[in-house]
Amino acid sequence: MSVAEKSRTDVQSTFMRQFPYSLEAEQAVIGSIILDAERISQVTEIIKAEDFYVDKHREIYTILQSMYLESRSIDLITLLNNLVTSGSYNEDNAKNYVKQLCEMVPAVSNIVDYAKIVRDKALLRRLITVSEEISESAYQDTDDVTSLVDSAESKVFALTQGMITSDFASIHDVILEYYNELDLIMNDPEAANGTPTYYRDLDKLLVGMGKGDLVLIGARPGMGKTSFALNIASQVAMHQKKSVAIFSLEMSSTQLVGRMLSSEARIDSYKLRKGNISPEEFQALAKAATALSKTQIYIDDSTDVTVTRMKAKLRRIKNLGLIVIDYLQLMQSDRHIDNRVVEVADISRNLKILAKEFGVPVITCAQLSRGPESRQSKKPMLSDLRDSGAIEQDADIVLFLYRDEYYKDSGDESAVKNENIAEVIVAKNRHGAVGTVKMGWEGQYTRFTTLDNTYEEN
Repeated sequence: MSVAEKSRTDVQSTFMRQFPYSLEAEQAVIGSIILDAERISQVTEIIKAEDFYVDKHREIYTILQSMYLESRSIDLITLLNNLVTSGSYNEDNAKNYVKQLCEMVPAVSNIVDYAKIVRDKALLRRLITVSEEISESAYQDTDDVTSLVDSAESKVFALTQGMITSDFASIHDVILEYYNELDLIMNDPEAANGTPTYYRDLDKLLVGMGKGDLVLIGARPGMGKTSFALNIASQVAMHQKKSVAIFSLEMSSTQLVGRMLSSEARIDSYKLRKGNISPEEFQALAKAATALSKTQIYIDDSTDVTVTRMKAKLRRIKNLGLIVIDYLQLMQSDRHIDNRVVEVADISRNLKILAKEFGVPVITCAQLSRGPESRQSKKPMLSDLRDSGAIEQDADIVLFLYRDEYYKDSGDESAVKNENIAEVIVAKNRHGAVGTVKMGWEGQYTRFTTLDNTYEEN
């Protein structure tokens, strides 16, 4: 038999196979809930109605979810009444099958294990479906192989994240998910906050960076945008024990780490570059290196980065909590676009999609135009975003960095008065207030610090 014939035979046998599912596990989940209604709260975050393979199980679980959501009593009688009212069962059939479900439960206490079996079987079915879709796309013999591979990776990755469900999410399921999140927040107020920046006054304004947020840090060259992004990245990695991915298009990985060590150890970055440090400073450096080595920070200093290549690399990182890109205008689009403004807009939009796909904040640094230099007030505005206004539209949060000291040669007296003071201007905040937060700037350590004064809300 030729390779082609064997391939066709394999495909045919695949289509004739039974989709994987566990009748016993599906029955045990539903039966457990009927016998002990409180158990439903243990499985609502594990499985959805669509995870059930048997139609009548899917329908019964949907009714149970509705009763739970509406805080109605769940027992044998109330469920039977709802099943008959739905029109899918007559009273005798409903009574017989529900009793059978209750008799099929080995142990109510094992409901979580039963639910996981149902979920895993559903995942296998989706994997089969996705594999067939990928195979069919490959047979189309497209010229855009890179996009095809990215699409295939995205679909398989989405399975592991539990993202592939139906084409639409029913409002019923979304409301249930919202209630679960609300219950979590009510019991733990800190759960309402997104990923913190670990700058107290800034977090008061932002209430953290949300899952899927695109956060833009814009500034003129030398204002400290890379340092600010690295400061946040280090704190997230150390305090939240999550992985942080950094794409550095401007600096090498060793240069980046040098800045991080300077900031953490509070050693003059110039002295580090010269190798001129004291024994005490070397000890501080070793302590900082040990602390950073324990984090899960991953650095990619490739210069030919596109969003598609980012995705492929990010999928290999476990427990991802934050993505940092330095900086936007150095990125390339996956498509050939002659117009730079259109290209940056394309990159910006795809970064927002990336943030949503991975469900973590994406911080991207961006260069500002020379607009501030031509104004009396040097503070940046949204119109100063270089190359594209689309950046402003796609970003959930826009932060501008400003230091009077930066313009000290311009004759501005405030530049001397506000030496070592930085302003973080929250120019856009999709989820809350805008305003200005004053911070300390330790330039020799490339470090931003929290001041005692409060923020100024606009």
